[in-house]
Amino acid sequence: MAILEILHYPDPRLRNEALPVEEVDLEIKKLVTDMFETMYDAPGIGLASIQVNVPKRVIVVDITEEHEQPLCFINPEIISKDGEEEMDEGCLSVPGFYETVQRADKIRVKALNEKGEEFEMDAEGLLSVCIQHEIDHLDGKLFVDYISPLKRNRIRKKLEKDSKKSGRKVL
Repeated sequence: MAILEILHYPDPRLRNEALPVEEVDLEIKKLVTDMFETMYDAPGIGLASIQVNVPKRVIVVDITEEHEQPLCFINPEIISKDGEEEMDEGCLSVPGFYETVQRADKIRVKALNEKGEEFEMDAEGLLSVCIQHEIDHLDGKLFVDYISPLKRNRIRKKLEKDSKKSGRKVL
């Protein structure tokens, strides 16, 4: 198990689109394990493989404070949406910022689990928002894309300034 480096906005690698996983093999299973460890360490409630510079369609989610409901979605696909929800969202790749984003309140998602078995599940509220947020990452989209260009620029400049102070490299 390993803690992976999380890319920070405006790193252009966050805009890459993830490729479908062809086979759930040992490499993917290790990635899933490392992603859970990274997410819990951060701490966060969701993480997409793109955020750790792995361009595969893999997300992990656990919205519980006790880390008791870990969910893995490989090649996730939202097959239905219903209702609307406005929620303040944050992101491990955009640390320290929260903005209100509108998303579907209820979704049905289809994916493979970490064993390579196909499943479908319904999600609503925070879980629904979290899954949609992470799937956006797989498509090269960030929650800051839902806010005004002015706010997005302010966030970008602040994070660029912070990365220079910390010595963290931004491409």
